[in-house]
Amino acid sequence: MRLIRTSIFVILISSILFAVDKTGTMAAKFLSTNIGSRAIGMGGAFTAVANDGSSMYWNPAGIGFNGLSRFYVNHSNWIADIAFDYFSVSFPIGKNRVLGLNITSVTMGDMEVTRYGNEDTGETFSASDHAFGITYALNLTDRFSIGLNGKFIQEKIANNHANGIALDLGTLFKTPYGFRLGTSISNFGPKMRMTGDDLLVAVDIDETIYGNNESITGYLSTDEFDLPLVLRVGISNDLLIGKMTRVTWALDSNSPNDNKSHVNAGVEIGLMNDLLILRSGVNSLFLDDRESEISYGLGIRSPILKSQELYINYCFEILRHLGDTHQISLEISY
Repeated sequence: MRLIRTSIFVILISSILFAVDKTGTMAAKFLSTNIGSRAIGMGGAFTAVANDGSSMYWNPAGIGFNGLSRFYVNHSNWIADIAFDYFSVSFPIGKNRVLGLNITSVTMGDMEVTRYGNEDTGETFSASDHAFGITYALNLTDRFSIGLNGKFIQEKIANNHANGIALDLGTLFKTPYGFRLGTSISNFGPKMRMTGDDLLVAVDIDETIYGNNESITGYLSTDEFDLPLVLRVGISNDLLIGKMTRVTWALDSNSPNDNKSHVNAGVEIGLMNDLLILRSGVNSLFLDDRESEISYGLGIRSPILKSQELYINYCFEILRHLGDTHQISLEISY
């Protein structure tokens, strides 16, 4: 218990001491949007839990411990009618190795093109973000696992796009004292730049010269932007109450490169041997003007066959200014 208290104290103090204002503009900001109805139901405190299909986002080392094959899909009715979807599948490829594939998709409906002096053009354009990842996790011992997730990133808007690559690295350690420690660093990669046909424009090089070519093709140069790098350190533990009730608490310290450091905290209560699960959590503690306030979640576990189980999870997140969000996920393990 003394070691647990010390670990919690270090997480809280580090979040306060390193709370430097780093707010800025990042490329592919969707990569730092939390994923998974179970994880968000726990307030985003999932780095040291990381035992479902969303683990490849939170901590890629998490898929290594269970040794199960998993099929996972998560859908979110996000802000401004944006659909935020995540899909993953993982399967063992050896005694201590697990391979996973994941897709993150952000899509929205077509929007009308408007121009200065001509707001009714009759034209439309679309925008979307995607990330395609492959994860490899290795159990070095029965208590320690490491994981890597490499991904290809693409952002599109109208006829412009930006492509990039990034790497996630995570570790998960089951301590001899019962609690778990997890660390991950996400979205480590080179900067991204927007390119595309819409950046080609007609340019009059010198308007003071009469008779020169007024339709020379020019290319608008865009800046490069960093990816939303984030370091997470988490601690979690399971408490058993009788034979049918489990309480899991979790605490995460987050240090992003585009905002101040903050803490996420959450709890999960499994009833009737996890047939019914209740969750709640708070996100972005110690962060000034935080948007996320509190979240609630509900889950059920339903055995399918002898070695297969179905998990359905739902969460409701309260946002201060952008409206509430809902997420639902389905997972089959076998």
